[in-house]
Amino acid sequence: MELYLKLIDVIFPVFALVGIGYYLGKKNPKYDTTFITNFAAKFGSPALAFYAITSTGVTFDQFIDYFFYTILAVIGFSIIGVIFLVFQKRDYITELPPLILPNCGNMGLPICLFAYGKLGMGIASAISAVIIISHFTFGIFLASKKISFKVLLESTPVYAVIISVCLLYYEIEAPVFIENTAFLLAYSTIAMILMSLGIALTKLKVFTFKDAVISTFARLILGPLVGLSIIYLFDLKGFAAGVLFIQTSMPSAILTYLVGSMYSSKKVVNGIASTIVVSTIASFLTIPIIVFIALKYFI
Repeated sequence: MELYLKLIDVIFPVFALVGIGYYLGKKNPKYDTTFITNFAAKFGSPALAFYAITSTGVTFDQFIDYFFYTILAVIGFSIIGVIFLVFQKRDYITELPPLILPNCGNMGLPICLFAYGKLGMGIASAISAVIIISHFTFGIFLASKKISFKVLLESTPVYAVIISVCLLYYEIEAPVFIENTAFLLAYSTIAMILMSLGIALTKLKVFTFKDAVISTFARLILGPLVGLSIIYLFDLKGFAAGVLFIQTSMPSAILTYLVGSMYSSKKVVNGIASTIVVSTIASFLTIPIIVFIALKYFI
């Protein structure tokens, strides 16, 4: 019974905030999320990354280890994604991002926080760091079929990760007033991005249901299997292994849609949107199972 109560403690707050966002989006279809997007991109996400890395107790070695494991996971996702897209006779380059870049920030971080506490959030930040960097490098390359580091160099979360890792490596503690400021920005950002996810679900549409279902299977079912493979390959134990398992099980990231909108054709963008909607809705069924397994076997 205790495990089931813990599961509710972890899942309910996340789903509740997404639900509130969905309600607001349905009630007011013209709901403007520009402020939330700009705040999260310029202030919230950098503060969240900084706080999660420097103030949760994660060590430099732990961060680097799980940064490396996540790179392996993305490679695994990519191989699976290419196979599925080729099988469907779809563009295995421009339509690959939603299959290989899970929503580790919006959904993964708060779930790991509620499941394993601040230290779980710290490990989750290492995984999110890889995904963030991948969005602005590999993701843009796949969407545009061109190599460009301009967006990466303009990304404040990336600089926050670099600064935080440097502080972690040299064991330098951030001043209390900076830590407190980052704390307020970080936790307010979690609430806002979860609600913005709900609002986004009211605006994105499913254009290709069959393809989206197949892509969702690759993301939500085979994604966790990649995570488990890495866990057993490197004999990972404890809560950190659970964090990796949870993060590799997240639905497709909405950022893949935003990047695709800037660089890809309308047909590709519609396919990405379909995958995001279907995988996110389906994750409301799969995430409780994933978290239950994590809490039972990785503690």
